[in-house]
Amino acid sequence: MIVFAVAAVSNRKMLRSVIYLLFVLVGVAGIFFLIDYNFLAAVQLTVYAGGIIVLMIFSVLLVHHIELELEVAKPLKQVITAITCLIGIGVVLSTIYTHNFNVVENDKLTTTADVGSKMLSYEAGGFILPFEVISILLLAAMVGAIIIAKGKKLVNKTKD
Repeated sequence: MIVFAVAAVSNRKMLRSVIYLLFVLVGVAGIFFLIDYNFLAAVQLTVYAGGIIVLMIFSVLLVHHIELELEVAKPLKQVITAITCLIGIGVVLSTIYTHNFNVVENDKLTTTADVGSKMLSYEAGGFILPFEVISILLLAAMVGAIIIAKGKKLVNKTKD
């Protein structure tokens, strides 16, 4: 997963980066299966590895940049990014090693039906409003990305 994650952010071809991200997300689902979180693994595969990656591939194909090579960042930006990443890794590792993790006993069994009813509930504690807001936000981001990507082509066609 780490190799594919590094390949996803360091590859200059956009479509290959999306495919490497797919491998990372499938690896996360594999970890969920290994620790016996089957529901989360199924959600990871369907929502992220299935839906989001297909959405990204369609976005890449819609803007006709299948073989688009991303520009290489300047060396100063690369150094700043590397330092920021190392600081982030240091903060995460120090937090993990200094925090006292306690095992919490949970005797309440949550079923898939419970999760589904909470997800679509309008009552207090339900998640239908955030779910719908996020779907509208994703749709707006997709439309905005397409307009930005095709913006120059649309302007040139109107001048002709």
